[in-house]
Amino acid sequence: MRLRAAQNKLKVEHSIIDGLRPVLERLLKSNEIRSVIPGVIRQVRDAKGKPVIRITVPTTNGWKAIALSGGARQELFISTHLDSRELEQLIRQTLDSR
Repeated sequence: MRLRAAQNKLKVEHSIIDGLRPVLERLLKSNEIRSVIPGVIRQVRDAKGKPVIRITVPTTNGWKAIALSGGARQELFISTHLDSRELEQLIRQTLDSR
């Protein structure tokens, strides 16, 4: 298993839910994102269809987000200097460019 990808910005310590990795790699092409660390995966009933990413709470060096796809949710820790509104806009653009 490759531990790091996308110019050492995607730190993969857990597996990644279906369909999310290409979205994260496109997101990391932005110079505004320092790194993304996928976290724990949990099964949920309401996560169907294409990946969705929601910003939840601020962290010391960025934001925590929740990704939903394929019947699962995964925590994402996004290291960036962007505020939540700017980050949501960047994520929306990334998801729309599929």
